[in-house]
Amino acid sequence: MKIAVLDSFPADQGEDLWEGLRALGPVELYPRTVPGELLTRAAGATALITNKVVLDAAAIGALPELRYVGVVATGTNVVDLSACRARGVAVTNVPGYSTDSVAQLVLALLLRFTHRVERHSDAVKAGAWASSPDFMFTLGPVVELRGKVLGVVGLGAIGRRVAVLAEALGMRVLAARVPGSDTPGRAPLHAVLAQCDFVSLHCPLTPMTRALVSDEFLGAMRPGAVLVNTGRGDLVDEAALRRALASGRLGGAALDVLSREPPRADDPLLDPGAPWADRLVVTPHLGWATVEARARLVREVTENVAAFLRGELRNRVDR
Repeated sequence: MKIAVLDSFPADQGEDLWEGLRALGPVELYPRTVPGELLTRAAGATALITNKVVLDAAAIGALPELRYVGVVATGTNVVDLSACRARGVAVTNVPGYSTDSVAQLVLALLLRFTHRVERHSDAVKAGAWASSPDFMFTLGPVVELRGKVLGVVGLGAIGRRVAVLAEALGMRVLAARVPGSDTPGRAPLHAVLAQCDFVSLHCPLTPMTRALVSDEFLGAMRPGAVLVNTGRGDLVDEAALRRALASGRLGGAALDVLSREPPRADDPLLDPGAPWADRLVVTPHLGWATVEARARLVREVTENVAAFLRGELRNRVDR
């Protein structure tokens, strides 16, 4: 069984974490694969392992020996599932591996807007404390999370973990109804938005949630509130977000994902000279990427392949 890992670097960061996979068959490991390299590298492979390399219907049709696709992530939008079903190609994903990792980042982003740790540290290093007439100084209001209201849009595993952490800090958590979902016990979205100091997105990307954060959504948020998105970039209409930040009505935004990754060098949202630059925090899709989560991910990918070889339906998404 030939196994080709098409884009190993995001998961392993250059470390050799694939010993377990090699025990299952010959492995060809590629840190990155650009579209023009795909068919050559995948030729003859029984199993392909992909994170972000797209396997569309044309690619799947051109690989007659392919029997298995393992997605190194939870989302499976990079694989044409219909084409795999038609060909009898098994597809697996890895749910739940990064729950604590992403929830931890959400907490870090919330705390960024309460103490502005990096701004104060930079000011101290620039001499502001040494020249202060007092024993301390602040660059603006420093506030507590206790008593603040957090709206969670999408109460899956990560959303629930975020809620637990927020409640441990004394926040009040409101669960908002996700468009297209009829899960009971969720409050109407706009009613939640009007009450929240922070809104955190954890819903899946579907036709109903694409561009969920629109002018209307942002207009329904409490003035001065902060938006956090560690879900999917396309949940946010970034032009609408720019308008809300420019107006000053939105207190800030913290994003770990963008609609285009990596972004364009001239992306207007990321302009360091923009008037909203200090109220926008963007991290490079690293919520899932703790050392522990990446090791867990590779182990789960390996176990998915082993289960397939044993004839077991583990984490199958093609059915």
